[in-house]
Amino acid sequence: MDQRESLRTSGTLMILSLIDKRDMYGYEIIETLNEASEQVFSLKEGTLYPLLHRLEQQGFLKSYQKTVDNKKRKYYKITKKGVTQLAEEKASWKVYSKAISNVVGFAS
Repeated sequence: MDQRESLRTSGTLMILSLIDKRDMYGYEIIETLNEASEQVFSLKEGTLYPLLHRLEQQGFLKSYQKTVDNKKRKYYKITKKGVTQLAEEKASWKVYSKAISNVVGFAS
């Protein structure tokens, strides 16, 4: 599975999981995801921002402006609806990953 396909299926889970820990701005999300995934997911801004916009439109994230070190940044914060969605995504992922592990283990 290539990175684009992985993001299509698990992008919401990964982004909501990161932002659930603390509010983040775009570049920080890119860097944190890259580090946490051991460089497996190296997002470009053109991939991340449409995903963030979609999550915000769905009511899972809210954005706000904050100035840090004289730099104005757009931060993203998870909403209550986003926390609920994250729990559902985690539950689905648990079932999915267990099923794959079972099949891979069975086939070995």
